This record gives sequence, C-alpha cells and structure tokens, in this order.
Amino acid sequence: MYYVGIDVSKYKHDCIVVSNDGEIICDTFSFGNDYDGFQTLSSMLSSLGEHENIRIGFEATAHYTLNLKLFLENAHYSFMEFNPVLLSKFNKSQTLRRTKTDAIDCAAIARWLMTVEYKPHPVGFYHAYSLKSLTRLRDSLVRQRSFYLVKITNVLDHTFPEFKPFFGNKFSKTAIHLLENYGNADRMSRMNSLSYENLRRISRGKFSPKKFIELKNLAATTVGESNEIFDLQLSSLLSLYKLSANEINSLEQKITELICKIDPRSLSIPGIGPLSAAVIYAEFGDIAKFSSPQKMLSFAGLEPGYYQSGTSAHGGHMVKRGSSHLRFTLMNLCVPLIQYNIVFAEYYAKKRAEGKPHRVACSHLVKKLLRVIYTLETKRVDFDPEKLR
Repeated sequence: MYYVGIDVSKYKHDCIVVSNDGEIICDTFSFGNDYDGFQTLSSMLSSLGEHENIRIGFEATAHYTLNLKLFLENAHYSFMEFNPVLLSKFNKSQTLRRTKTDAIDCAAIARWLMTVEYKPHPVGFYHAYSLKSLTRLRDSLVRQRSFYLVKITNVLDHTFPEFKPFFGNKFSKTAIHLLENYGNADRMSRMNSLSYENLRRISRGKFSPKKFIELKNLAATTVGESNEIFDLQLSSLLSLYKLSANEINSLEQKITELICKIDPRSLSIPGIGPLSAAVIYAEFGDIAKFSSPQKMLSFAGLEPGYYQSGTSAHGGHMVKRGSSHLRFTLMNLCVPLIQYNIVFAEYYAKKRAEGKPHRVACSHLVKKLLRVIYTLETKRVDFDPEKLR
C-alpha cells in the first residue's frame, strides 16, 4: 500500500509517497496547479501500480483543492479530504518543535493517512460543490442586501425619520417604490391622484386613501432635512439594493432548478423548501459517508461539548465547528417546521413543556430533523408522518 500526502496551496502543491512500512518511495517534490503539474503527478501515480493500492490524502482548503479533486476523480483515483484541525492535532502529538514547511506538512499527511481509517471522497462531488458555491454566494448577497437596507435607514433618519415607522419598520414593495420614484419628503408631500393609483396597484389595494393622506401629511410636517447629498446617497443605495435583489432572485431560480433535478428526500419533509434543501444537500454531501445521525450533528457543529477529568464531568455549549452556513440554515428551519409540520410541532411543544428554553428546544428539534433526514436518505424513502408518531 502506498500513502500519498499532498499539501495544497494556491499556485503549487507538495507531494510525498510513503509505503505502509514507512519507507519513502518518492521524496518530496512540488508540482504546479496547472496542466504540466498535473501531468507530473499523473506520471508519478502511474509508476506506483494499481489504483487500489494507492491512498491519497490532503487537507480541505476551500476552492484550492477543486481542480485537484476533479483531476483525481477523472483519473479514477480515490482520495480522502480531511479537516486541517485533525492534522494540526496529529502534528502536535508527534513533536514539540514548531518548524512548519510545506515539505513537512505533506510528510505529516502521509503519516496521518497510515494511522486513520481511509474514507474516500464520494464520486460525483461536483454537483454538491456547485450547489455549495451558489448557496453560499446567495447567502453573501442576502447579507449585502441587508447591509444596504441598514444604510438606507440611516439616510432616512436624516431626511424623513417618520417614513419607516409608517410602514411598520419594513421596506415593503410600496415603500421601495416611493423611495425610488420620489426620494424625499418634499416630493412625497406633493403626490397627486395618479400617484395614489400607482401605489394602490403596487400594493394590490392594501394602500388605502386614508394611508395615502396620512403619508402626505407626515411628509409635509417631517422634522427631517433633505439636501442634494442625501438624495444622491439614497439613489445610489437603492440602485445597489435593487441589483442585489435581482441577483438573489436569479440565483434562487438556478438553485431551485438544480435541487429539484437532484430531488433529495429532505424535500419531502413539510417545512423544508428548495433553498434549505439545497444547503443541506450541498453542505453534507453524500449522507452515506456518515455512519450515524450523530456524526451529521457533529459535522454541523451542533453537538454539545463535554468535559471529563477525574471526578469532574460536565456538559458544555454547542461546539459550533464546521459549516456556519449549514448551522444557520438548520436552526432557522425550526420556525417553518413548527408551523407546517405537525410531527415537529408536537416535538417542540413537548420540549417546551419539559421546561427547556426556545433555543434549547430548537436544538433538540434540529437533532430530530437530522435523524429523520439520515433515515430518509439511507433508506431512500419519502417522509411519512404516521411512521414518526
């Protein structure tokens, strides 16, 4: 058996090959993150013989490993990707020295591969990676959109502080339309009947004549002060907000299209929509690589910490390791699950009746959700509430 340790970086990778008795078969060498570099790696791997006798390992380093993984998969080599924290712990257990080089790291990876159970990365990871990229990009844009809304609120605090409270401190379609087409309180105070007809149409009749008159009066008597600079800021922020919103809509359509083609069993659970199902599928990847729902919980960083030493033993807070994006999505799923899924609503009510606070009850709800998803995916069945009662 040959153990191939690869230390991944942006422009080049370092590699070493060690036999199962610790003998160095191929000393440390570097190959570029390009065609010539990958051909060098291919030649070296071909010289080792059968693919089944080669175990390749490297750390998970975001997108830097993508091309390498695609190359190895297309060449029909198995490989194992692991958390860098594990290698760091292993290195600390081997030596007290603080010397760190790429050559030392790839040798440590090869030695570490020899000591752990080899768990090859599932074939066909690219679809999950594509969804992961899209869902994380959407999350970034949603945060950016929220940032622009905060900045818009800051401008309105100067120019028309009564505006946002009038709309319940929310930026509805009607409110955005008013800001885009009128901009400041002075123009809103001079709106006419044609303006109202447009507002009524956009709000689908919810914006009544009474509200229209109240808004005009607020605009006429506002304590805010508008000027050219604030108007320019508001216009720019609204343009950026609208651009972000349009991009988010486009991404959501693509994500929904992709996840519906994959059709994971989690989509059959009432309360889980396409966007949430896409995050779960993309972040967890192949559920078959987890031996139990508890491993999924640990992967998401939702398991409680535990400390025991001598006679002292106590539980801790949620460890919060792994994907924060996945953790955020799972915790936010609690509300729709309680609203639209009687099984989870009853379970949440049970935990609350036991005296658990809302967030603690939600963490128990997520544990149950992961147990359900694990069962559905491993047994390839759809959600059936009768089997969970």
